Order: sequence, then structure tokens, then C-alpha cells
Amino acid sequence: MGKSLVIVESPAKARTLKKYLGKDYDVKASVGHVVDLPEKRLGVRVDADFEPEYVEVPGKKKIIVELKKAASGAETIYLACDPDREGEAIAWHVARIIDGGKPIYRVLMTEITSRAVKEAIDHPGDLNQSLFEAQQARRILDRLVGYTLSPLLGKKVQRGLSAGRVQSVTVRLVCEREGKIEAFVTEEYWSIEVDLEAEAPPLFTVKVVEIDGKKPEMTDEKTAHGIVDELNRGKYVVAGIEKKNRRRNPPPPFITAKLQQEASRKLRMTAKRTMAVAQRLYEGVDLGDRGPVGLITYMRTDSVRVSAEAQEAARQVIAKRFGEEYLPNKPPVYKSKKSAQEAHESIRPTDPAITPQEAAKFLEKDQARLYELIYNRFLASQMKTAMLDQLTVNVKNGRILLRAVATTVRFPGFMAAYTESVDENGNGKDSDKPIDFPPLAKDHELKSKDVRPKQHFTQPPPRYTEASLVKELEEKGIGRPSTYAQTLSVIQDRGYVEKKEGKFKPTDLGGIVNELLVESFPEVLNVKFTAQMEDELDRIEEGKRHWSEAIEEFWRFFNKKLEEAKVSMRNVKKEREETTDIKCKLCGKEMIIKWGRKGQFLACSGFPKCKNTHDFQRLDSGKIQLLDNESPVPCPECGGKLVVRKGKKGAFLGCSGYPECKFTANFNRDEQGKPVPIERAERAEGDETELPSTCPNCGAELVEKAGRYGKFLACSKYPECKTTVKIPRSMQKKEPPESTDEVCEKCGKPMVIRKGKYGPFLACSGFPQCRNIRKIKKE
Repeated sequence: MGKSLVIVESPAKARTLKKYLGKDYDVKASVGHVVDLPEKRLGVRVDADFEPEYVEVPGKKKIIVELKKAASGAETIYLACDPDREGEAIAWHVARIIDGGKPIYRVLMTEITSRAVKEAIDHPGDLNQSLFEAQQARRILDRLVGYTLSPLLGKKVQRGLSAGRVQSVTVRLVCEREGKIEAFVTEEYWSIEVDLEAEAPPLFTVKVVEIDGKKPEMTDEKTAHGIVDELNRGKYVVAGIEKKNRRRNPPPPFITAKLQQEASRKLRMTAKRTMAVAQRLYEGVDLGDRGPVGLITYMRTDSVRVSAEAQEAARQVIAKRFGEEYLPNKPPVYKSKKSAQEAHESIRPTDPAITPQEAAKFLEKDQARLYELIYNRFLASQMKTAMLDQLTVNVKNGRILLRAVATTVRFPGFMAAYTESVDENGNGKDSDKPIDFPPLAKDHELKSKDVRPKQHFTQPPPRYTEASLVKELEEKGIGRPSTYAQTLSVIQDRGYVEKKEGKFKPTDLGGIVNELLVESFPEVLNVKFTAQMEDELDRIEEGKRHWSEAIEEFWRFFNKKLEEAKVSMRNVKKEREETTDIKCKLCGKEMIIKWGRKGQFLACSGFPKCKNTHDFQRLDSGKIQLLDNESPVPCPECGGKLVVRKGKKGAFLGCSGYPECKFTANFNRDEQGKPVPIERAERAEGDETELPSTCPNCGAELVEKAGRYGKFLACSKYPECKTTVKIPRSMQKKEPPESTDEVCEKCGKPMVIRKGKYGPFLACSGFPQCRNIRKIKKE
């Protein structure tokens, strides 16, 4: 009797399955997709029912040969790719490649444990055509939009730009939020707090909440101080004391979107990083004597369902760790949204008996942190409701009502294991603050110890963080949770948005592209329209709509708008050009301001006959100042000229005598725009005294940064001041290489990001036994 063949998409997952299945099964990995649409052409036959043209993924020839060979010697073939659209597509394509008349089954594993794996193999199913067609439809839709809009943007704006069905709508959200921030008009308002004293301590603080039964309107200092005077003339009397019992229900276990949001807020992990780490936890991590173990259930899900076995296991852990009083009479049941696939479970630990403390010994830092987050959230979801006491004290002073509200925890319930984070607006379930009140009774007179009027200004809506943008995408139905990480990564890589202090801000390029696309395709780049397309994909997945009919309907509408846009779309290349009174030094013609990939520059209007260009900067007065690329300061090592050069890390001063003289330096510009080298603030070798905290050139704060050759201190006023201070290697902590979701195609171990002379690269974590390296692919 021959072996059975099990095919998965990941070598890490393959290693874990081999442990559970034994010698009668051969487990192979496809290492992702084996075929896909071609990279350099549309690959969709629009005139033939949108038939896709699949080609072999570059670099997969050897893997395909190995899969065919393994399939030819197997009696039965099981396709155990991930239980989602992408996994189904991989399974379908692998089945077509290896088809040799052998029985082929589809097995779904929402968790990789001994029980789940054996149960899946014992009860195999068939390939899901509707699920595959939903993935295929999404891929074709994205290709149609991207491959038709991108060339148009290149023609009208600049080369190398891209657009996407979901990514462009996401950029629009960021741009619209920025527009609201810029249009926001700040208004002044005041609040008044009063420290009161009863006969016994302690002091407590109340706040003015009503005047004559209405919300107070204190819009200026004069009004606020008038109310302060009125308070000082009157008497403070306890008007009422109200006690309430409040219940706080536990949060449901994680779904994909909520995991990304909480990981962003609590762990400061990007959505992309969160999903990569979760994938490793799902596929299996080596836990010493236990061997490879899948620690969490499948991490791409919108269901909050929990199996009865998992609930019982959680109850045993809760009773042991917290006590029987933390267990509800029966396990709670959470309701998923309508579109959720109830065949999947929520994201939870596969075995609650494996605590975060036990697993942390074998996990990388991010893996341990994320596992602990998932673990604690799941335990909390199976615990009792928290009981809170809320005490409200109302104090009257004439026509003015003041109030203090305090919340104390009577029984923590689920909060003993987990509390949800505070959002960007300051709203959160762990934001209650207890207040110590003295003994109080109605009509009790109080003494004022301090009256504090405070000036405030209304704030614009906050910029999106990863957490709040994922939340917005989820609530509006744009894309799907499994695609959020990729979408947020792409819009940053394309240069359409950037992160400022952890928040998304559109770049000039992103704003221009968004403005142009919204003008030309208002219906297509519409939040509701994009959400409707996602609903159509869901209908295809449910077998309620044929995929080619849905795409044809979209294409008729989109293609019409595309043809109109080709004629009517503004040529931003010309619009962005700006005339100046500066003359070209080579031919005497007028210099104009143009836009390139790296921003604005001066170019001769006589182009292409004259190709003279020049860097410039705008002064506060609006005047354009030419930037000289030759420093008035000679090279300190050879006396030659120092000139501005550009490298991967930006502009720097280098000796014109290179390569004989290799002197380099950072620089600042003087009042005439000439580059002046910055003297490096060296420290004596072996000096282990405290590093400086302020810049030796301008006095600003120094901040720690990481460069090609290690960590260093840099001026916080960069790029105005480019001062740097070396940090001796003896004072630098060597950071471990960054882990990835990539795997080594030679030995199957995880790939990590290492830094080399020419920048970061992927290297096998099995070094030095395995020395496989490869470039990092640009998305």
C-alpha cells in the first residue's frame, strides 16, 4: 500500500503536519501560489468571458516538478491549504497541475492539532468551486482596475504610479480625513473644576455641568471668570447622591480585524506584522519536547464561534487560575455578523493548557506577545461579567450644578484577564477612574478649597492610525480583513501616504492622485460602491452569482468611465509645472519647476535640447533659492572640493577626489544655500560615560536612530540640522534579526531580515548550516 500525499502551502505547516500524520503520509509544500496572472501584461481575455491566463510563478518550476513526482507515487492526495479564498485557489491550481487520475480530496484545518488534523484527514471533502471563483473574481477585478488605471496615471501625473480597487479608496479615506483636519476651525471653550472639602477628608473634585438646567456655554475667559465669581459668592450643597450597579460584559474572542486593531494599540504592531506572526503561530512553532505545535486557530476569520471542547478546556484553566467564582454558569455564546463563515472558529489558542509563560520560552518576542494577547482575550471571553459600582455626586451652588462620577470595581470578572484598549478618541473600556469620596449626605454643606477655570480648544478629528483605519475599513465594508494588512502596506510603499508619529498622512503625490481619480471616477472610487463589490464577491462565494457575469457588469460600467477619463482627465504634469524668473546658466532660457519621483526640481524650459536641472528650496518669503552643490569649505583630509552627492540614505557631502579620498560628511545649508559640512561630535575611544542628550551644533534634542553601521544619535531637527553622534558598539545592544512569514525553499526554516552592505536582505535562520539568501521583493 503506497503513501498518501498531503499538500500544504507552507513548509512550516508541512513540518507540523508530518509530526501528527506519521510515516504513512508524505507532506509537501507548494510555498504559496504555483500559478498566477502574468506580471507584465493584463492576462485577462476581456472578449472571452474574462478568461484568466495563468502562468507559472517565477521560481516555482522546481517545486512544481517535485509536486508532480510526489503525486505520481501516491495513492491518495489531500489538499490541505489554508481554509480561505486564497487557500482554495492554491488548492485548485495544484490539483490541475498534478492531475493524474488519482483521488484528490480537500481537507480544511482551522487549527493544527493532533485531533483536528486526524479528523480532517478522516473526513475529507471536495474542492469548493464557488470559493475558488470568488478568489478568481477578486483577482481579475483588481487586475482590470490596476492595469488600466495605472498607465493613465503615468500619462497624466508621472511614471511608475499605480491604482487599485481597494487601495485607492483607502487613500481617499486618508485624504478626506486630512481635508477635514485642514478645514477645521478651532474654537475656544472653558471648563471649571472645584476642589471641595467635607467635614472629613479626602478632598474631591467636581466639574460644572449645568447652569439653569442647561449645558454651560463658556466660550471665552470673561464668561468663565464670571461663573467663577458666582461660585465664590455662593454655597456648595450636596444635591443628591446616586448609586448604580453596572455590568460590563466580556468582549468576544478575536476575529481578524479586531486582532489587527488591538495588536496595533497594545503591541504597536502593524497589521502586516500581526498577520505574519499569527501565521507562524497557526502553522506551528517548535516547543522543545512537544515538537512543532500549532498554537492558535486560523487567523483569517470573521466568526466569533468557539467549539464546545475549547470552551471546556478554557473553563478548566479559568477555575485553576482565577477560581470557580470567575466561571459563568454556562459558556457564553457570541453572535457573528451575517456574512461570517460559521464553519470557522474565532482566533483562539488551540490548547489553553499551554500558557503564554510556558510558550514564551520557545517563541520569538513578537510571537510571545501576540500569543499572550490572543490567549488572554480568549480566556476573558469565557469568564463572568465584571460588576462595577458607579457613584454620582451632584453639588448645587445657586443655579449652577456640579458633578463628580466615580466607578469602582466590585468584582473584576473577565477584567482579571483582559481589558480592551482605549481608542484614538480617548474612548475605551478601561478609562474609568476611581475617586475617593468622604462621607457625604444630601443637603450636606461643603467648603471650596480651589476653583480652577481651564481654557480649552476644540480639536480636529485625529489622523488614522493602523487600528482606526482598519476599523474604518471594516465598518464600511471596504476590502476584507484578510486583505487589510496588504492594503495598508501597499499605499505606503507606493508613496501615497506616510506615517507621522504612527498616524497616516497623505503625501503630496497621494493627494494629487486621489484628487484626479475622484474627479474622473467618482462612482468607482466610492466607498459604497467598493463595499457593494465586496458583497458581490461574497455572493459568488455562496454560489448565488456567477463570477463572469459579475465582472462583466462591473467592466461595462468601469470601461465607459475609463474611456471618458482618457479624454477629460486633467494633465497634472503640465498643471504642476511652475514658471520662474530664473534663467538657465547653460542656454539662458527660463527655468521651470517640475515634479519628479523624488519631489520638485528646476528644469530648463528648453528641454529636451537643454537638459540642465537644479535643486532649489523655497524660503519663508516664497522666494526660490538655488541650492549650490559645491561647498565653500575644502575637504579636511586632502584639501579638494566637497560636493553634494546622493545616496540611498539621502544627500551627503563627498570629496571630489573620490575614490582616492573617501571623506564624507552630513551638511546644512547656509543663508546663500551653500552646503556646509557638519562637524561630527566624536567621543573618546573607550569612553563609556553618558551620551549627550542635546545637539552640540544647535542645542536641539538628540534621538536614537539605526543606520547601516549600527545605532547613532541624530539631531531631532533633521533635515534642518544633520548632526550625528556615534554610539560605541560596546554601548549598543545587538538587535535580533527581524522575523518574516517567508520560508526557505531549501530547508523550510523561516527566513529573517538581515542588514548588509547594500541594505536589508532575506537570509535563512538556519545559518550557518543553510546559507540561502535572496532579495526582498518590492510589493
